Amino acid sequence: MNILAIDTATEACSVALQYNDTVITRFEICPQQHSQRLLPMVDEVLKEAQVALSDLDLLAFGRGPGSFTGVRIATGMIQGLALGTGLKVAGVSTLEAMAFEVASKTEDKEALIAVASDARMNEVYFAVYKQTEEGVLLTIDEQVCPPEVAIEQLNALGENNREAVIAVGTGWTAYDELTKWKSEVIGETTSDVTLPNAQFMLQLAHDAYEKGEVSEAVNVEPVYLRDKVTWKKLPGRE
Repeated sequence: MNILAIDTATEACSVALQYNDTVITRFEICPQQHSQRLLPMVDEVLKEAQVALSDLDLLAFGRGPGSFTGVRIATGMIQGLALGTGLKVAGVSTLEAMAFEVASKTEDKEALIAVASDARMNEVYFAVYKQTEEGVLLTIDEQVCPPEVAIEQLNALGENNREAVIAVGTGWTAYDELTKWKSEVIGETTSDVTLPNAQFMLQLAHDAYEKGEVSEAVNVEPVYLRDKVTWKKLPGRE
């Protein structure tokens, strides 16, 4: 299956193209430059593969969770590409993509993968996955929560499981509580995967297509997890 995947949910901007047996990728850490870099990166991978969007079978994007602006950029871009081609779209969880990347690289196929990405405001985007022969299975649902709540769930999970835990994402170094828990409980079992990469959304998008979990352009929906954001208003503003 020929798939183009994009992701801008974090400070990373990435694009991946799978065409026949070839995978072409671009990955950059470029905070606040996603809107400038995304389309050129898409053009680059298409030109390198010498294909057009119309030659593809499916589009995919990192649906979140992540920064509001970043998720919106990817959502708007993928809708534009889909409307212009009539292609279906698969939304891929950024947390699951990181877990899948770790699963594809680790030798411990029974380890739990705990993903915690810094969500700012003293919270993390959090989920836990278990590796299976069919891929990564969601064990603790995606959520946005304070670090201590994530730790409570990990401790409760540990009471019934003896599997090793691999820590993934920026949250483990962003908050002292998570850093301390990781050091005391799982030690050095930490992945170098900290941000989502569109390359590892390709297989997940293919799986979604096989399950019929794809959408028309007009029905594409991002996932923010955080329903609202509060901020300090400027003096004199209501």
